[in-house]
Amino acid sequence: MAKTQEKGRAVKMRRQGVSIKDIATQVGVSPATVSIWCQDILLTRAQKEKLFKKQIAAGHKGRMIGALKNKQMRLQNVANQAVIAQRRLGGLSARDRFLLGIGLYWGEGTKSRQSATAIVNSDPDIVLFARDWFENLGVNRCDFRVYVSISSLHKEREIAIVNFWSRTLAIPRQQFNRVTYFKTARKKVYENHDSYYGIVALRVRRGTDLKYMILGLIDACKVLPG
Repeated sequence: MAKTQEKGRAVKMRRQGVSIKDIATQVGVSPATVSIWCQDILLTRAQKEKLFKKQIAAGHKGRMIGALKNKQMRLQNVANQAVIAQRRLGGLSARDRFLLGIGLYWGEGTKSRQSATAIVNSDPDIVLFARDWFENLGVNRCDFRVYVSISSLHKEREIAIVNFWSRTLAIPRQQFNRVTYFKTARKKVYENHDSYYGIVALRVRRGTDLKYMILGLIDACKVLPG
């Protein structure tokens, strides 16, 4: 008797366009049983479209939940690895920072003997580290010259760009050269448009001897035993 009532309820719900899965949940039987009970019932086109849209929405919700869970796991992993990295690194001595500066100049500095002494990068933390490193080598802050290069799409932001680098490096605007703009084929404006401040060349005025010394340090590092 109970099965007959359950079947009648399932058939009625199916005729109303309810999904097999939802019927099984509400009636308390397996989806396979509901499928057998309702196999002769034909849904209207509107009912089929409604069920299809519901399936799409459910799938999207599931993907969003999965993506959020993956993001949380990724952020937690980043935080865990940062703690591990800090423990492995410990504190930095003056010699550590000196060697880091040599490596930085080796990778990002101008090395041609005809070029000015400069480190070129777009990362404010790197350029700030370079400023401190140069100063530890005896450079006076008044001897820095700052050259900013950026896409012509940012022309209207010139004052904000120069002010940003001036504040970040604590170098007066008077020591900045005119901003250099380069043309870009694309007209697309990226999401970081208002938070991008271009590429900076932090140059040392009258730094020829300093550059030769730095290049000598790099050469010395190349021949050091591992």
